[in-house]
Amino acid sequence: MEKRYQRHRLWSWTAGAAAARTGDEMSGPALLLAGLAATGSPASASALLAGATAAAAVGGPLVGVLLDRSPAPGRLLAAALAGHALALTAVLGCLGRVPLGWTVLIAAGAGLLAPALSGGWSARLPSVVPASALPRAGALDALTFNAAALAGPALAGGTARLAGAPAGVAVSAALICLALPAALRLPRRTAGAPPYPLAAEIAAGFRAVARVPPLARATAVTTISCAGEGMLVACAPLLGERALGGAGHGALLLAGIAAVALAAGALSVRRPVHPSPDTVVPVSALLLAAATALAATGDPVSLAVAVPLAGIGQGTQLTALFAIRHREAPARLRGQVFTTGASLKLTGFAAGAALAGPLALWSLPGALLTAAAVQLLAALPGVTPCAREAARRRRERGAGTDERP
Repeated sequence: MEKRYQRHRLWSWTAGAAAARTGDEMSGPALLLAGLAATGSPASASALLAGATAAAAVGGPLVGVLLDRSPAPGRLLAAALAGHALALTAVLGCLGRVPLGWTVLIAAGAGLLAPALSGGWSARLPSVVPASALPRAGALDALTFNAAALAGPALAGGTARLAGAPAGVAVSAALICLALPAALRLPRRTAGAPPYPLAAEIAAGFRAVARVPPLARATAVTTISCAGEGMLVACAPLLGERALGGAGHGALLLAGIAAVALAAGALSVRRPVHPSPDTVVPVSALLLAAATALAATGDPVSLAVAVPLAGIGQGTQLTALFAIRHREAPARLRGQVFTTGASLKLTGFAAGAALAGPLALWSLPGALLTAAAVQLLAALPGVTPCAREAARRRRERGAGTDERP
C-alpha cells in the first residue's frame, strides 16, 4: 500500500511538472507569434521574449530562497504558477492596446516566476519519493524537460496555425494552470523557516553552488555548455537554409535533437546509467562539441550524425546534472541550488544566442566551430578532476603491484 501511494505521488508530481514545463516551453514561441501578429514588428515581438528571458535569469535565486523558507512550498509553488499564467494572459490582453513598454514589463513579471516551473519543481522531488528512489525519479524529472522542449514549440506553432497566434499564449497559460492541483498536493515542510535574513539566505545559496566542488564543476560545465547550445539554436535556421534547402528545416534539426534527448532520458529512467554523473556531465559537453563541429561542415550526412550525438549529449547531461544537485545540495538550500542553477544556464544560453547572430552573418561555419570550441571549454572544469582521479587510481594500483612479493 505504501509503495502504491508513493508511486501515485510521483506520477502526480510528474504530470504536474510535465504540464507546467510544456506550457513554459510553449510560452516563448507563442509570445513571439502573438507579438508579431499584434504589432507587425519582429523587434517588438523579440522584445517581449527578451523581457521574459532576462527576468527569468534574475528571478531564480529569489524564487529558490522563498521556496526554501516556506513551510508550505507546494502552496507557494502553486501561487507562482498561477501568477505566471495570469501574467501571460495579461500580456495577451495588452498586446496592441497599451504601449509596448508596459507589455514588456508584464512579460518580465511572468519571466520572474518562470524558475518555479523548472528548478522549483525539481527541488521538491525529495519530499515526494524516498532517497532510494531518487536517482530514477531524477531521471524522470529530466525526461519532462526533454518532452516539454519537444512538445512546447510544436504546440505553439500548431495552435497558432489552427486558431490564431493569440490562442498559443492562452493554451500555454492553461497548461501551466493544469499543474496547480499537483503543486497543492506537495507535502508541507516539517522544519521551520531558517532564522536568517533573506539576503543572507540568497548569499548562502550562491556560496553552496560555488564552494561545493561537485556542484561548482557541474554548474560551470552546464552553464558554459548552454552558451554553446544557444549558439547552435541561433544558427539552426541559417544551417537549414544552406544545408537542407530551407530555413524551416533548421527547426526540424532542433526537433530531431530534442527527440533523441527525450529517448536518452527515457532510457535513463528504465536503465539508470552506471558511470558517475560527475563523469557524464563533461563527457556530454564533448559529445555536443563533436556534434556542433560536424554541423559546421554543412554536409547532410554529417548532420545526420550530428543530430543524435547532440541529442544524447543534451539528454544525458540534464539527467546527470539533476543527480549531482540532489546528491550535493544542502537540504535547506535545495530550492536555491536548483533555481539559481537554472538561472545561470538560462543566462549562458541567452549569451550564446546573442553572440551567434553576428558571427553567423560573418561566417556560419565559423559560428558553429566557435560553438564547438565553447563546448570543449565547458568540458574542462569536469574533465580535469576526472583525469586527476584516474591518474591517482593508476598510481595506487601501480604502488600496490610494486609491493607484491
